[in-house]
Amino acid sequence: MAVSRLCLGTMTFGFQCDREQSFAIMDAAAEHGITFMDTANVYPSGGGLENVGRTEEIVGEWIAERGARDDVVLATKCVGPMGPQKWQRGASRKHIMDAVDASLRRLKTEWIDLYQMHGYDPRTPIDETLSALDDLVRMGKVRYLGCSNYTAWHLARANGVAAAESLRRFDSIQPRYNLLFRNFERDLFELCELDGIAVIPYNPIAGGLLSGKHSLDAGPTSGTRFTLGAAGDMYQQRYWKQAEFATIEELRPIAAELGISMVTLANAWVLANPAMTSPIVGASKPEQLADAVAALDVTLDDDVKQRLDQLTEHYRDVPNALR
Repeated sequence: MAVSRLCLGTMTFGFQCDREQSFAIMDAAAEHGITFMDTANVYPSGGGLENVGRTEEIVGEWIAERGARDDVVLATKCVGPMGPQKWQRGASRKHIMDAVDASLRRLKTEWIDLYQMHGYDPRTPIDETLSALDDLVRMGKVRYLGCSNYTAWHLARANGVAAAESLRRFDSIQPRYNLLFRNFERDLFELCELDGIAVIPYNPIAGGLLSGKHSLDAGPTSGTRFTLGAAGDMYQQRYWKQAEFATIEELRPIAAELGISMVTLANAWVLANPAMTSPIVGASKPEQLADAVAALDVTLDDDVKQRLDQLTEHYRDVPNALR
């Protein structure tokens, strides 16, 4: 399946961004030629159980009002908690079947182009998960399968089981990847290149930290990813550290030398990795997409790429890779 070189992330729609702002961002993405959209049933991020599903509703309303279903590749995910009961989460057959029908209703569509497991579920046998997903493809509810937040061995084992049991495999994976988090270069990306698995990285600008607009001393700015409900704590644990801020100050002059923004530099570096298919870019305002889109026209020279790689080499081994 062909997709646009960038993917629009929607995790803040319905919490950080209201419906009107979310519509404006999706309109801007379409104007920029971004026709690949990613969401999840648990979004908006940080909104809690009382808000799960709201993001899919907003995306579905936009697609319906714009008559855009045939003009977008639509991806969503399940696994996260959708209610208080134990069976309302995970990768069991029951939850997958319940979740996909609910997503289809919220998205106002008859099919999902890419349906992804949002994380690895150690409580459910992988063949049960794959069998349920295979059934969804056969029923026409889903066209392609993917996963997110899987390690290399999770992905290799899943696709090995799929091959052995003649089930649909995972054709894509969503890993966290940016200049401040490079763990998956060690094994996952090589596996994906070898087996022709699309890589759809999220957090290419580290939740906004790589924009260079934040200050360690001033603390997280209200209304950003770093203050977004429960998700704010997660983002602070990931990136709000003195070492990361020090790295940003070392990156800043490189962007200045190239005459591009920090956001453009961060996205251009991700795009320069040949394993990348379509980085997921987000925005809280429509005008913020311009710097990400500008990265499509930036080719980093070998010496600049090497400087960036060497400067951030120590981020190839960050603890808690799947957080």
